[in-house]
Amino acid sequence: MTKAWTKSDWRAKPRVQMPDYPDTYQLNQVEAQLNAFPPLVFAGEARRLKAQLAEAAAGRAFLLQGGDCAESFSEFSADNIRDTFKVMLQMAIVLTWGAKVPVVKVGRMAGQFAKPRSAAMETVAGVELPSYRGDIINGFDFTAEARIPDPQRMLQAYTQAAASLNLLRAFSTGGYADIHRVQSWISGFVEEPASARYKDIAHRIEDAMDFMAAAGVTSETAHELSTVDFYTSHEALLLEYEEALCRIDSTTGLPVAGSGHMIWIGDRTRQPDGAHVEFCRGVQNPIGLKCGPSTTAEDLKVLMAKLNPENEAGRLTLIARFGAGSVGDHLPRLVKAVKEEGANVLWSCDPMHGNTIKAASGYKTRPFESVLREVREFFGIHKAEGTIPGGVHFEMTGQDVTECTGGVRAVTDEGLSSRYHTACDPRLNASQSLELAFLVAEELMDRRKAQRLAAAS
Repeated sequence: MTKAWTKSDWRAKPRVQMPDYPDTYQLNQVEAQLNAFPPLVFAGEARRLKAQLAEAAAGRAFLLQGGDCAESFSEFSADNIRDTFKVMLQMAIVLTWGAKVPVVKVGRMAGQFAKPRSAAMETVAGVELPSYRGDIINGFDFTAEARIPDPQRMLQAYTQAAASLNLLRAFSTGGYADIHRVQSWISGFVEEPASARYKDIAHRIEDAMDFMAAAGVTSETAHELSTVDFYTSHEALLLEYEEALCRIDSTTGLPVAGSGHMIWIGDRTRQPDGAHVEFCRGVQNPIGLKCGPSTTAEDLKVLMAKLNPENEAGRLTLIARFGAGSVGDHLPRLVKAVKEEGANVLWSCDPMHGNTIKAASGYKTRPFESVLREVREFFGIHKAEGTIPGGVHFEMTGQDVTECTGGVRAVTDEGLSSRYHTACDPRLNASQSLELAFLVAEELMDRRKAQRLAAAS
């Protein structure tokens, strides 16, 4: 796959959604510094994630990928990392119960600093300035100075990502992720009157915990109950950063993206002959590919061949993002293309990006019901096609924000301004995220029931 590939080959390809740095000397200096830094993640971790994603593609595991729309320098804190990690653990237990298979936990964390934009410029009160492209590139403040791409921001992103990973590894192995602790958090959620409909599942999870304890399976006797594998991921958008952190794996001699365990190519940067595909095809990490309404079957076939020429299980995750009501118009033809190629892929559903609207109050939001509808349509299409819905991909946070409307706590259009903190796209809050996990668990239970009935007949 990588014999004729070098990590700088992308520079000869057409590039989109990337900044033009005015100070090339400073850019070169920053790239040289990053080249000398240790990688943020290691090849063995990426290989382990790839093996687990292969299990999800085969229906023997399930992928939960979630986290910030775009990580912020100003809102970086241990509490925010902990709260998002905590919600993802809760979601994972609920999904494990529904699917009866392990849940692979992948955060949009420790690297999700760059964002593609629909327009290169934005206008406020008659003033036009370059668009904000994420803290790793330029500043959020609407001033000419803040919007100048600054390569020094890559160094701050690296430092923040390293600190985030350090904390996530401590949480994963230091007792915070103990399954009994997480189960007690779930019980607290369903005790609220608005969440009572989920009590049955929560009580069944609690009963399973009690049975295991009675049988002598506890956190003290089973190490797996007190620790978790937790991986990081981000969109590989800023290729200067990605190239600088690319390393050669001493075990295999193959290149690995040292910026995160999994990287993905966005719907705006998946040009088959473009720079982003060129970079991602050469690293051995698991790769995600966002597939939107404009993805053609022919383009998908070319991309699968480029990104996974060995047809390796766990290598390529197709992340469908069409919008509620549109899944049936697009997903079946892509499923057909995968079948025709005999391609090994993991299908995941991103129900966030196709469901963004502007509320009457002026805020960009995503209705919870639309998010849920797209997930249900995704599962329905895979049931009809006889294929495996292997994961979900959410923009969410552990904070009590009011950015998406709906959910059991019923965020309204009028209430969006209360705690609207995102710098880019609206995120599910902690309550909405856990509620969605319960609803996805119901879909997974229905799928298992249908499989049992089919096997019995």
